[in-house]
Amino acid sequence: MAKQSYAQALVDGIYDSLAADDRASMIGSYVLGLGPQRNLMDRIREDFPDRIVDPPTAEAGAAATGVGAAMAGMRPFVDLGTGSFTYLAMSQITNEAAVSSYMSNGRISAGVTFHLLHGVRGGGAAQHSHSPQSMLCNAPGLEVVAPYSAADAYGLVRAAFQSQNPTVIASHAKLLGIETEVPDKKSVVTIGKADVKRKGRDVTIVANSLMTHYSLLAAEQLARDGIDAEVVDMRTLVPLDEETILDSVKRTGRLVVVDECPLRCGIASEVSASVAEHGFDLLKAPIARVTRAHVPVPFSLPLEEAITPDPAKIAAAARKVMKNG
Repeated sequence: MAKQSYAQALVDGIYDSLAADDRASMIGSYVLGLGPQRNLMDRIREDFPDRIVDPPTAEAGAAATGVGAAMAGMRPFVDLGTGSFTYLAMSQITNEAAVSSYMSNGRISAGVTFHLLHGVRGGGAAQHSHSPQSMLCNAPGLEVVAPYSAADAYGLVRAAFQSQNPTVIASHAKLLGIETEVPDKKSVVTIGKADVKRKGRDVTIVANSLMTHYSLLAAEQLARDGIDAEVVDMRTLVPLDEETILDSVKRTGRLVVVDECPLRCGIASEVSASVAEHGFDLLKAPIARVTRAHVPVPFSLPLEEAITPDPAKIAAAARKVMKNG
């Protein structure tokens, strides 16, 4: 099976979506930021010049234009850039796009896709290291996805373009250059379905985005200690696939939840609460959470590393859970 980078797969998904639907367009084309992968977007600009506009730096305006276009029947993809810039467009995303179908009794839908680059990236400091997914998950009406693999990045982009619901795609900046296996024929991935990336019998590790990559690395460390970890990639944060997570916990009896959002009111908290509520009797030990510390992200790289999840911290949490039950 061939390998492809997350960035290349993301671009392929956008390209194929534009080719498949004349209603599809882009507002902002610097989806891959200013890093070494940015030139991958050139073929989209060359082949679809009439369906791409690069607006001024005004996230609220770009989001509002995308929402309005979607309400008029178009299929816009709005690039919001760095995750923290999403806050400037929160009203348009949460108070317009998310509620349009409900408030119109289904007569108006806003099938708009928002894309952002989230996460601690190395020296981004407090204003360029945000992961706003947990905030967006608090806005009923939005679909929120955070893929890890190239195949899922492609498949979830295709699904977002086709969805009648407003969808947020959160891509981790550090994932862009990571290569993973892709099938010969990539396909649409169902929104709302998690995926077991590694089978195991001793402990379940639930993660998303870059944290799935780190969890798989942690699972390799644990295997050398005789601990067989199962890694569940959430893929979709909303809707949450509780069934797949609970099925895994039923097999292992132990749970570690990993996410780069801050600890309080985060994705890891929601998954932990859902399992405690619906699968408490399945657990042999208390649930462990591995998240970013609930503090602003420092510019200092050693301090940044201290507050951010990594494979060693995930493995340590799994060993603690194994020791506790």
